[in-house]
Amino acid sequence: MSTPPPPDPRALASGPEGPGALRPLLDTVLGALDTGRRARGGPLPAGGPEAVAARLRDALGDVLPEHGDPEALRVLVHALAEGAADPADPLCAAHLHCPPLAVAAAADLAATVLNPSLDSWDQAPAASELEALVTRELAHLAGLADAVVTTGGTESNHLALLLARESHGGGVRLVHGANAHHSLPRAAWLLGLPEPVVVPAPAGTIDLAALHRALTDVAGPRGSLLVAATAGTTDAGLIDPLPEIAGLCAAHGARLHIDAAHGGGLLFSDRHRDRLTGLEAAHTVTLDLHKLGWQPIAAGLLAVRRPRDLDVLHQRADYLNADDDTDAGLPDLLGRSLRTTRRPDILKTAVTLKTLGRRGLGALVDHVCARAREFADLIHAHPGFELYDRPVISTVLFRPEGATDDAVAAVRRGLLTDGRAVLGRARLDDRLWLKATLLNPDTRPDDLAALLKLVEGTTHG
Repeated sequence: MSTPPPPDPRALASGPEGPGALRPLLDTVLGALDTGRRARGGPLPAGGPEAVAARLRDALGDVLPEHGDPEALRVLVHALAEGAADPADPLCAAHLHCPPLAVAAAADLAATVLNPSLDSWDQAPAASELEALVTRELAHLAGLADAVVTTGGTESNHLALLLARESHGGGVRLVHGANAHHSLPRAAWLLGLPEPVVVPAPAGTIDLAALHRALTDVAGPRGSLLVAATAGTTDAGLIDPLPEIAGLCAAHGARLHIDAAHGGGLLFSDRHRDRLTGLEAAHTVTLDLHKLGWQPIAAGLLAVRRPRDLDVLHQRADYLNADDDTDAGLPDLLGRSLRTTRRPDILKTAVTLKTLGRRGLGALVDHVCARAREFADLIHAHPGFELYDRPVISTVLFRPEGATDDAVAAVRRGLLTDGRAVLGRARLDDRLWLKATLLNPDTRPDDLAALLKLVEGTTHG
């Protein structure tokens, strides 16, 4: 049998010839992903930054050679997979960095091939309607009215502060807990807002008495303060007392934003969604389904209570949303984002919601939360380790008993350098903790035991 000719590198991904051009290329990609994973041999490439960089440079060679290399796809995908931190490996548990579902990744390929841009209807006729339907449904799940797509929590938080500033006529001051994500004070800086008021969070969540004092003491007309609460802190997965914070905001006439980038996925779970009671009282809510939603990056949203708050995003560009086109019935998409060119990231989310349903996604949430509790039990029962507290979502903080902060940091870096495990770090109670964020629904109890054994071996080594 004759060998088929190699794919034409100039072939288009879409159109009538697209499927035929893509099939052999997808086989190459899938094969290279597998060989790269096996070459890596663990959750992270061994050797540390310099060794990983050297291997990547060797594989890449000339970035722009005079003549093309038909092996480039295979070589570079293999190199990227070999040098990847793999969130699908149970020993890769440092960050809010989930392994994406296969069905979501497949849907994302379709979005890439069709390549719509959601800045005008004539570039994305079906995608724009799909986005409107899905974002509205997810907003309703959170108890709000509408939502717009973002690249993640950072953009959502930035947009929330922008909407707050504009809704109050240009002047607003951010009040956030010491536990808040760094993107919130950064957004205040970018938007030229006054220095934020930072409320203590000594136990990892906002101190309500301190928040009350701040709202009482900070000068400004009613509505000029924006309180940002957190539903799932980055360090420990803790949830601020949302109903009580909402009550204080109502009493003081403050606007409320809730950053639920981490914890928003609990909405899918009948068992855990009550932890987010109070979310519906917010003016804006950050959601991020490339965390507890198993979506490929990016999959962020900002949900709003009052859709008219989004009116401030409106812009007019004759080539995209001319007045006569809008009057004739063509949808105006420029008011749905701070960005102009936007890919249809909502497709993978729509496919996931439709394929798994709320109960299917809820089961995944319940599973990772249960695994986190099991891991906490293992740590609590082990005399060589100290557990910070029981997990609220799926983040577990622990440290070797009696270890110094320097020793804790060295354990983590040693595991990273050897490529044996990926753990995060968090500072609470003025001590450094190892952080395991369990987002892999395929993690088994023996994987948890193996992870603890690796840490124990590195500690004693």
